[in-house]
Amino acid sequence: MHEHELWLTALFNQHLASVANSILNAVHMPAQDPAHPWVNWMVMELLVVAIIAVLLPIVRAQLSVENPGKLQHLFEITYQFVLDQIHEVGIHHHPESYVPYFGTLFIFILMMNLLGVIPGFESPTMSPAVPLGLAICTFFYYNAEGIKAHGLGKYLLHFAGPIPALFLLMVPIEITGQLARPLSLTIRLYANMFAGEQVTMSFLGLTKIIIPAIFMGLHVFVSLLQAYIFMLLSMIYVSIATEHEEVPA
Repeated sequence: MHEHELWLTALFNQHLASVANSILNAVHMPAQDPAHPWVNWMVMELLVVAIIAVLLPIVRAQLSVENPGKLQHLFEITYQFVLDQIHEVGIHHHPESYVPYFGTLFIFILMMNLLGVIPGFESPTMSPAVPLGLAICTFFYYNAEGIKAHGLGKYLLHFAGPIPALFLLMVPIEITGQLARPLSLTIRLYANMFAGEQVTMSFLGLTKIIIPAIFMGLHVFVSLLQAYIFMLLSMIYVSIATEHEEVPA
């Protein structure tokens, strides 16, 4: 008997266990229990991916200049919001080119966070593996953008600091700071979503309607806030990595 195995996870383990085992064995990470290789966060994350994969073609098919629908309005507002935030953090060189990554990040995290509000499901961001994966993606993304903006040599020189004599001191400090960023992103998202989910579930078990509704509303607010904070910090890291020094006149 597996503790708190969601109904959808149970279905995956019943019908798709061999698929998961094949993938895990191929990457030399065999499941601890081959009969139940699927865990809740994996299935919930795949569910969100499937929802997005179905939703986006529907929105694309209904795009209209004369008579835009509600979904189109929602995505247009989201696009403009993300673009405005990119400007706010100081990314002024082709800011629209960053919208696909940050927009996808925001929508993906938000939908995963909100999944926990639906009875019978839970937020995959409650598991450290999911925020860590997103944080690692952001880590590689902002470093790649920094290299693209400055070139590899000049970008690596940033780790040496402004004073050449302190090179040996600054490099370890800069590397430690860089590695702390994905750790900070992971802990912040995971801790807030885990705590929010536990509080909501506790009150759902103690009371009936009014108090749970209040905490579910709080869960929605926290879900939105944490998706925004993760996206905003990722933007700040990109801004720092790509900023160009001002040349005195």
